[in-house]
Amino acid sequence: MKIREVTIHSWRSIRSVTLSVQDLMIFIGQNNHGKSNILSAILFFFGEVGLDGLDFHRDAKELFVEVMFGDLDDSDETTFKKYVTAQNTIQVRKVATKEHGFSYHGYVETPEEDWLKEASIGAYTKREDAETLPLADLLPSAGRITKDAFREAQEQYIEQHRDDLSFSYELEQGPFLGAKNVAKGIFGDVYFVPSVKKAEEDLTTKGRSVFSALYTRVINKMSETNKEFRDAKERIASLMRILNRTNEDGTENTARPAELTSFEKSLDEEIRNWAATIDVEITPPDLDDIFKIGATVWVDDGIRTDVGRKGQGLQRALIFALVRSFATLAHQLRQENGTPEGDEGRGSSRQASRSTYFVFEEPELYLHPQAQRELFDSLVELSKGESQVFLCTHSSSFISLDRYRSICVVRKKTVEEGTTVFQRTEELFPGVREKDLFNIAYWINPDRGELFFARKVLLVEGATDKTVLPSLAHKLGVFRHDYTLIDCGSKDSMPSYIQLLNTFKIPYVVVYDRDHQVGKSPDAIASADNASRRVESQVDAALGQCVVMENSIEEELGITDPTNRNKPYVALAHAEADGFSLADSLRDKVKSVYA
Repeated sequence: MKIREVTIHSWRSIRSVTLSVQDLMIFIGQNNHGKSNILSAILFFFGEVGLDGLDFHRDAKELFVEVMFGDLDDSDETTFKKYVTAQNTIQVRKVATKEHGFSYHGYVETPEEDWLKEASIGAYTKREDAETLPLADLLPSAGRITKDAFREAQEQYIEQHRDDLSFSYELEQGPFLGAKNVAKGIFGDVYFVPSVKKAEEDLTTKGRSVFSALYTRVINKMSETNKEFRDAKERIASLMRILNRTNEDGTENTARPAELTSFEKSLDEEIRNWAATIDVEITPPDLDDIFKIGATVWVDDGIRTDVGRKGQGLQRALIFALVRSFATLAHQLRQENGTPEGDEGRGSSRQASRSTYFVFEEPELYLHPQAQRELFDSLVELSKGESQVFLCTHSSSFISLDRYRSICVVRKKTVEEGTTVFQRTEELFPGVREKDLFNIAYWINPDRGELFFARKVLLVEGATDKTVLPSLAHKLGVFRHDYTLIDCGSKDSMPSYIQLLNTFKIPYVVVYDRDHQVGKSPDAIASADNASRRVESQVDAALGQCVVMENSIEEELGITDPTNRNKPYVALAHAEADGFSLADSLRDKVKSVYA
């Protein structure tokens, strides 16, 4: 099963947000706006992080994280049968209060008829009352009617008459699956890689590290197929058996080493006044664990050392390599066996979900740009399988309009409003031709992808504007590093960028040329006006504004003999030359752009 929706209420900086969840989720935005808080809320739901009084938003006394799962398989449907809807989804809320800790509750489809509600079972345990109901023929024909028998009759009746009944979808009062804390593992496996983590923590055979999970699978495979490994395990088991006083069948172990028997007798002698005897019993360990002891990872990059002595970039690369290997091996096992390893021993009525969730905090740290792009491609592939990937990032290398539904812009305008999110789950550019969609996706390269992280975006027509405007802003003392300037390539391309910014509610200024130069033909001027109207028509006044250069920025700078060669260089040299005087009209426009 997979997560399809998450609602977070009163968690840290988040007052209330609802996320539509894709298989790959990319949380982006400026620092301290709540990206990590969204990830921590998801981890809290899965039981991967604890609860603290500071986790409650401002003065809130209660918080909750609610998750809707979809794409349930047969095992999930059996485990969560009570909560499964007709749409093959379940919805679970983890709620916490400052006074009483946390608990899980599921949404159930409750029949409108009172006698079909689980809460009413106690009212119908008398046979004379129960036999007046439409489900009477589903009850035991004799004997006492127990609550379990009546509940089973309710379930059968609902199953048989589902199309004729009316239901309400309500949050149950009791605990989810009847247990106080069931999340740890029941919804699947979660692997979290924080922004700062030592590779040794993931390259250990202890605990729930990814390396431990991988190594355990290798040991298990060796136990099944490798004769030398099986013989070694049997020899160790035989040694353990001869150390105890009695054999497994209760008879005396005559092969026991005399040294152990002598040791016991000496202890017996010391405590004989207590009328007690000593029996040193050896409990065999999990034999597979023996082969984990002392297993360490060494890395040879010309100098052979443990991984902790390597650079942070290599350490991060190894962590992600483990994740990819784990996902690949898990998929192979499912293909070969039909069930994930470890399911064989679980009860048939309630099994932990086979889902896997990977949560990454700033995965780009310590990686150069090319390595970032390679990692992103790997995470995309990881999300295409049976896993889901959640990440927060500050790198535009992780932005692609091919996956715009995965992009979630996180913003916090005010402390009172709290963290908010902006997504686009519908078609991004409805009615646009496939060729044009390709061009739009191509335009959003890592440089232009920076617009998603900006406090405000400045859209300009070309390279000259992009070169000169920042220089003039520095000269006037109004330049802002948190404003991103995007070269759209032409006025005709601007409407698509404006639509994109409107969709994700990113503030912007559009700087374009009126293009009424002296000597232009009436047709050329009319074409320029049409292009200007298309730009103006797309601007959302709540988010953006237009600043219009009369003809071009060269004319605004006072360049009387414009050239078509090296225009950005010529314009910048003119603006930075000694004696250059900035016209009041251009001064006001630059200040307006950077306001």
